[in-house]
Amino acid sequence: MSGWVVLDKGVGITSTQAVAVVKRLFNAKKAGHAGTLDPLASGILPIALGEATKTVPFVMDGRKAYRFEVTWGVETDTDDAEGRPVETSENRPIREAIEAALPAFVGEIEQVPPRYSAIKIQGERAYDLARDGEVVELVARAVRIDHLSVIEHHGDRTVIAAECGKGTYVRALARDLGRVLGCYGHVSALRRTRVGPFEEATACSVAALEESTEMHLHAVETALDEIPSVAVSRDMGLRLMRGQPVILRGHDAPLGGKAYATCGGVLVAVGDVERGELVPHRVFHLGGTAPQKN
Repeated sequence: MSGWVVLDKGVGITSTQAVAVVKRLFNAKKAGHAGTLDPLASGILPIALGEATKTVPFVMDGRKAYRFEVTWGVETDTDDAEGRPVETSENRPIREAIEAALPAFVGEIEQVPPRYSAIKIQGERAYDLARDGEVVELVARAVRIDHLSVIEHHGDRTVIAAECGKGTYVRALARDLGRVLGCYGHVSALRRTRVGPFEEATACSVAALEESTEMHLHAVETALDEIPSVAVSRDMGLRLMRGQPVILRGHDAPLGGKAYATCGGVLVAVGDVERGELVPHRVFHLGGTAPQKN
């Protein structure tokens, strides 16, 4: 079985545990997710099965949307509610002050990831080093945040909506916002509402999957929604599946960049268009094992 499952992950389960549950329910040989969600977080966790695992990078590179709650007055070592308090303040920001501070975090910004993160430092995960008591110093890196807005504000708690790119840490955003406002803060609730082409409307719970699996399986090429597609002949499809480039003809053929090819409605390859040729980088062996895209 190959395709994508848009899981609505609940609080208290790790992303790895969620993948294991879905893999078991579908009896899949291969499975992987497109972007970790912490146990504290809920929401969209796209899980790839079988041949869909080859398209994971396309989903991970997509835009993401979150709705998160910041509790003011306490900064923790994990930047969320599971951590140990490291800074406190009696100050509480008003809504107008929060809204005035948000524009400074929109666009291309430099962000220092949380000490408890999956980033590797000399081959070791930062969270493993932090748990062992080592001082973890992470360098700032460029991330992109497209949108921030206040949804609700109630004294010491504020709910914020965010749209951002790959590598952005919402926990770090809450931490930095609290520092700018002079009151400290940490994420006390987090929900991911979109990952690339996958949204809440298409998500399902584990309970729903236990009732029926196939109705919640999306076509492999759903992950490729943001790149153009081309239909190829059987001979061209066979060439692509052997890793050989094919010449694209027709006024609708893409001139450059990423593209994917289908043959008889079935995904066969994804690659780059170079000088009128589609050069395959990933080939697929789907046959009748995957759902067709609507």
